[in-house]
Amino acid sequence: MTAATLFTPTSTDQLNEASTNTRIDSLVLEANNSTDNHQYDDTAEEGSHLDSLIDHSAKTDAPTDFGKLQKKLRRQVSWAIRDFNMIEDGDVVMVCVSGGKDSYTLLDILLLLKRIAPIHFDIVAVNLDQKQPGYPEDILPAYLNEQGIAHYILEKDTYSIVKSVVPEGKTYCSACSRLRRGSLYGFAKQIGATKIALGHHRDDMLATFFLNLFHGGTLKSMPPKLLSDDKQNMLIRPLAYVEEKDIIEYAKLKAFPIIPCNLCGSQTNLQRAIINDMLREWDNAHPQRLASIFKAMQNVAPSQLADRELFDFETLSLDRDDNERLFEGDNIQAGQTDDLAEMGLPVSPKTQTFNPKFASDKPYALALENAESNERSAKKIPTINPVI
Repeated sequence: MTAATLFTPTSTDQLNEASTNTRIDSLVLEANNSTDNHQYDDTAEEGSHLDSLIDHSAKTDAPTDFGKLQKKLRRQVSWAIRDFNMIEDGDVVMVCVSGGKDSYTLLDILLLLKRIAPIHFDIVAVNLDQKQPGYPEDILPAYLNEQGIAHYILEKDTYSIVKSVVPEGKTYCSACSRLRRGSLYGFAKQIGATKIALGHHRDDMLATFFLNLFHGGTLKSMPPKLLSDDKQNMLIRPLAYVEEKDIIEYAKLKAFPIIPCNLCGSQTNLQRAIINDMLREWDNAHPQRLASIFKAMQNVAPSQLADRELFDFETLSLDRDDNERLFEGDNIQAGQTDDLAEMGLPVSPKTQTFNPKFASDKPYALALENAESNERSAKKIPTINPVI
């Protein structure tokens, strides 16, 4: 059985007015101020080894750039919410909090947006204690209580299940994420949450894209918004536009009590870790490369790929008109004229040195003459009268 404990603060920030607009568009204006053939889905772990890079002794009296960084994150999250219509008026958003830098940042920014949003939505934090040996189970509840955040702590021993079903030497991420996701899906419906917010960021989405490309044989990533297969839950990723390095810096400045994932974070054979290292090297050497790749994920041209289910290649057909475009060159040599004639092809195709189509309203000969005249004029050396 899954056990849950609930904390509800005595008072929460409520909006004075709820906008009749069911989207969060105007929030943006406020903000501007493994080699197996496996498909990778939501297997990114927030408690990665990068969490250990965060200095837990960092002070909360942040430097002057904290305001700029917070505004940047708030703006990017607002854009993602707007672009994909992630949060609507009256939503109950269940934020999955693992104790990693990503979910802490997600929760913090969403709570900030809740206070300034023109619509009303509720936020509840949910943590799944998977009963890993040595897991500091008091840290997260203490933080959430201190911040006055309504939350549930679910307890389920998925650790033992993962250890028993995954062969020695194989990575735990896939099995662990599926067990965790199944528990959270059911609980979201149980409490009436209309959206499940996950802490995956832009770099997680890029890493999943390359994992599927290199090891899964599919062009697939983590979508910013996803309806579950049984259509019972809606997943959102409000950090879709946020870079991991900004989250690392934000977590340092906020001094979040980070809880590293010791289940899979200690494994050395994670393909995702290898991909993440590759992405960081690219980002250091070519700062705009990751942004370009992420933009490409939003600008897909199905006709330029090879997926027959995505684009109808079979029924493509010509739709020619009577206009001819002659070969623009000096001469055409036709060899084996008898064979060409037998196929019904011309043995003396015409040529042209200039396409009249590009001559505007001028006759072809006049346009060509003017072009040659301009070329001669351009090459003429101007005469300069010396100053006496």
